[in-house]
Amino acid sequence: MKKMILLLAMTMFIACNEKKDLQITVSNPLALERHQEMVEIPADQTATIQTKYANGFIIVSESGLETPYQITHDNKLIFQACAKADGKSVYTIKEGTPQAVATLATGKHYPERVDDIAWENDRVAFRAYGPALQATGERAFGYDIWTKKVSHPVVEARYAKELNPETLTKIAELRKTDPKAAQELYQSVSYHVDHGDGLDYYSVGPTLGAGASALMNADGLIMPYAYKEYKLLDNGPLRFTVSLTYNPLTVGENENVIENRIISLDAGSQLNKAVIRFDNLTETTPLASGIVVHAPSEVYEANAEKGYIAYADPIDPVNGQIYVGAVVPRTQPLKEATLAHGHVLAISDYKPGSAYTYYFGGGWSNYGFESPEAWFTYMREFTEKVNNPLTVSVQ
Repeated sequence: MKKMILLLAMTMFIACNEKKDLQITVSNPLALERHQEMVEIPADQTATIQTKYANGFIIVSESGLETPYQITHDNKLIFQACAKADGKSVYTIKEGTPQAVATLATGKHYPERVDDIAWENDRVAFRAYGPALQATGERAFGYDIWTKKVSHPVVEARYAKELNPETLTKIAELRKTDPKAAQELYQSVSYHVDHGDGLDYYSVGPTLGAGASALMNADGLIMPYAYKEYKLLDNGPLRFTVSLTYNPLTVGENENVIENRIISLDAGSQLNKAVIRFDNLTETTPLASGIVVHAPSEVYEANAEKGYIAYADPIDPVNGQIYVGAVVPRTQPLKEATLAHGHVLAISDYKPGSAYTYYFGGGWSNYGFESPEAWFTYMREFTEKVNNPLTVSVQ
């Protein structure tokens, strides 16, 4: 009898000391299915997971498939989750070595192209202009958007092809003797031509382009120029994050207002998240997030109550139509959403010392959005998701 009791006690001791796998429950408060949407586990819980699974871990879905994840620069655990309408899904953390995964979100500094910062995910690409461009005197203030129609990264290859020194030399030589051949060679390498994966045919110029922000005064928009300094914080596989610091601005009585932006783009999303702060600003000031209007148009939506703006660029007869939008969460209510100063604008109040968060981005008629209405529907649903995020619990 004593042996049986001892054996039972030992069995219970072993069972109690076995490592129990943690479960992540993702809950969806909307009557709208959520597919491959990025969720975050806070840094403190991520640290607990890393301690518990010191030898490495994997995340497994309810169907038993391994789910790729990333630990961000601020030590958050992120992964793409799905949840049915008004439903939940459960992911299990297990000890193990993650499989290698494809990079879906990435970016780079390109000093060879006047200090561009260019980044992309599996849906779309963007760039911000840098100090070398400003030094040339070219006035380009906002974000550029590059279309793509493949899921793998394409931006670095586009730059390499466009800026190849040997090709550029050959083009320059041909322009002296055979302009037609020079143009044909240029067309064969230019990222302004679609070679099968998309192209750059969006025009920015002295505007906010595809969703940049600007403080406002009585005369209108106080345009930010190119960034002054940058720091890459995350570079895939699921999230790209960059920190940009801008040159001082004069805003009212404030002569040294410095803007800091943190921009992140997640795999699967058409929109970036931007968090903006202004140092040395002493009074509440209007702040506009804007989309340049390239031609008079009625094909846009501007809804201050719901918190989004969306616009369809003029149709290009060869390359189709680019769509652009921005979302301001209800935690920072919009004062106004309107067509003004050559832009569709979402206008809020920026309070000194605060962080202003919004989302900006775009889509393309040749990659997932066959009409303006399809884009507007995406923007409406994105806004609903931002205001009703998936909730995550770990136990």
